[in-house]
Amino acid sequence: MNILLWGVLPYVMFVVLVGGLIWRYRYDQFGWTTRSSQLYESRLLRIGSPIFHFGLLAVIAGHFFGLVIPKSWTEAVGMSEGLYHFNALLVGSIAGVGTLGGIIILIYRRRKTGPVFMATTNNDKLMYVVLVAAIIFGLWTTVASVFSNTHGITYRDTVSPWFRSLFILQPDIAAMAAAPLAFHMHTLVGMALFTIWPFTRLVHAFTAPLHYLFRPYIVYRSRDKGASVPARSGWSEVGTRDRDTRKR
Repeated sequence: MNILLWGVLPYVMFVVLVGGLIWRYRYDQFGWTTRSSQLYESRLLRIGSPIFHFGLLAVIAGHFFGLVIPKSWTEAVGMSEGLYHFNALLVGSIAGVGTLGGIIILIYRRRKTGPVFMATTNNDKLMYVVLVAAIIFGLWTTVASVFSNTHGITYRDTVSPWFRSLFILQPDIAAMAAAPLAFHMHTLVGMALFTIWPFTRLVHAFTAPLHYLFRPYIVYRSRDKGASVPARSGWSEVGTRDRDTRKR
């Protein structure tokens, strides 16, 4: 079972994710969107969307530092394990609570706003269930990491080495199998989320408008009052270029 869960399933998830994105881009480019519903309701959207997205960015950054950066690197710069876990607990809790609060607001808005709820597909409902589960399990692992650290077993000794080993095609199954149950559940739900990702509205995350950061400025110039063109009468004859030249 450990081989199937931690040695095979991650690569199945990756194949479905990449293949689904390619399929969606080739055959459903017009559906590659969040299907904005701001026209129907904007007050709750202005509150919930920034909270969710900024919280999610912090969660992604936390996962990067926790999974990608080895323990030896943080120890090399003088950061003790206790300080690292304190920062991870503080920042992770704030980011997780913010992300969960934002998605709850967005789900409440979608359920209580008639036109928005009517435009909600079954894929959207499944996505919200899995996404909320991933956030809740993530908060659970944040708290569980404190207790697991007191017993000498941390995700930096189990989940992180397994995650990095996937990229060299040599999954450290034993390390992941030794992780606490909370991390197993969070990882499985996370893989489920990435598996359904290409087939939901979450696909828009892969087309973030980053080119806006590098495009040149658009200059708008107001017309001077002295240089304004006099208004023509609606029945005035519109002359050709030659006729206008002869008049001048």
